[in-house]
Amino acid sequence: MTTLTEGNLRITFPPAANVRKFDDESSHGLSHCMKAVDFIVELADRVLFIEIKDPEHPCARERNSSEFIDEFLDGKLDEDLKYKFRDSFLYEWACENTSKPIHYWVLVAIQTLTEADLLSRTDGLNRKLPARGLSSKKWNRQIVAGCMVFNIRAWNQYLPDYPISRIQA
Repeated sequence: MTTLTEGNLRITFPPAANVRKFDDESSHGLSHCMKAVDFIVELADRVLFIEIKDPEHPCARERNSSEFIDEFLDGKLDEDLKYKFRDSFLYEWACENTSKPIHYWVLVAIQTLTEADLLSRTDGLNRKLPARGLSSKKWNRQIVAGCMVFNIRAWNQYLPDYPISRIQA
């Protein structure tokens, strides 16, 4: 098993997963001009871009939790999440690492988010990427095969092969 840690969250992946922390200076060296997702995980059939936001962590650098929740629910954070995906995609494309379908998973560790909140933010982010490409079929390739926004409860429900837990209370 491979384990990723971000703050006090731990995600476990199958042994075959190739896991990279991507949002630090040593990983891509372009943090001065490009945003980056937290982790890139390569599996046999796809690549996962994973972004984690944890405003409920006691040491979180995020704005206060209620302000963060309001901005998240209003879709104001979609712009930042969009650029994290696009810049990471562009970096991986330039490195010729985009031959597999890419899925973008955003974990927002807020317990009070409802299923409707998560679906709304998933739809909003899908429109920003754009996940569906052009309706005129001019694109020959997708830039993102799937995009989902989760909280911890939904992540563990829909992704039981990649369990996430808090390291400490």
